[in-house]
Amino acid sequence: MTDSQLRPESREPTGRTYAPDFLTELFRNPLDPGYADAAARRQVGAAVRWRRSVRAVSLVVLVVLGFLFAVAYRQTVAAAPGRQQAREGLVAQIEQREAETDQLSERADGLRAEVARQRAAALGTEAAQLHELEAGTGLGRVRGDGVVVRLADAPPDEQLVTDPGLGPPRVIYLDLQGVANGLWASGAEAISINGQRLTATSTIRSAGQAILVDFRPVTGPYEVSAIGPDELRKRFAQTRIAATMQQVAADTGVAFEVRDADDLTLPAAPDPRLQYAQPSATATPSPGRSVSSGASGPSASPDSFGGGR
Repeated sequence: MTDSQLRPESREPTGRTYAPDFLTELFRNPLDPGYADAAARRQVGAAVRWRRSVRAVSLVVLVVLGFLFAVAYRQTVAAAPGRQQAREGLVAQIEQREAETDQLSERADGLRAEVARQRAAALGTEAAQLHELEAGTGLGRVRGDGVVVRLADAPPDEQLVTDPGLGPPRVIYLDLQGVANGLWASGAEAISINGQRLTATSTIRSAGQAILVDFRPVTGPYEVSAIGPDELRKRFAQTRIAATMQQVAADTGVAFEVRDADDLTLPAAPDPRLQYAQPSATATPSPGRSVSSGASGPSASPDSFGGGR
């Protein structure tokens, strides 16, 4: 067989070329290229199938989430009228109760005035002394000159307080407590907050963000009216609570104003429910201690004393 007969067979393409050192090449690359190509194709197919699976799962998740959002939105929209109706019903009940309370208060004032007239007619000369006692204790209507302290929340566009040490940009019950105590200390003879007369048993509290005076809510702006001597405003301006409220107003934007007022009229407070201490019939005094009998008079509630912020 000649060389010309071997040449056509040597031109046929083969996937592998052999180096002169056949054994070394066999150990270096033992896998036939066909197997390598098949493995590469399997890897590519697996990657394609994985991407398709991820896309399918993502599509299913998006569909489920969209369905859940649609159901939640529909339920929220469907329940909105019910919540609005319930809110309107509660508001209507509150307004109705407040109107009934106002009517009962007016009726009580009328009955109180009638009782005062009947009592004055029965007491004669002692009626004037009783009237003075009622005015001093807050159970009688009084008129006179004095001052009005006005407090109001900061406007919405000025409520930008970020330092928690400065307090909230609104009036709190401690502010009203401090102002009332400052006016008492300055010589005030009668005080009312938004028409609510203060007595020795009055309370100034908070329920959430609402302020209660004798368990009745008051809303801003708050006006603390006080009847007292001519120098009442000057004395109050020198108190610690006045300086504190001025600083609070400068830091938080809360309104704090003090002005003189002529011919103020403060209403009478409702008759208090007094409680009297009675000795127990079976109580035995312990050694070194004595049991006192008798009734205790009205005492100021702890809630009526406060030092402001």
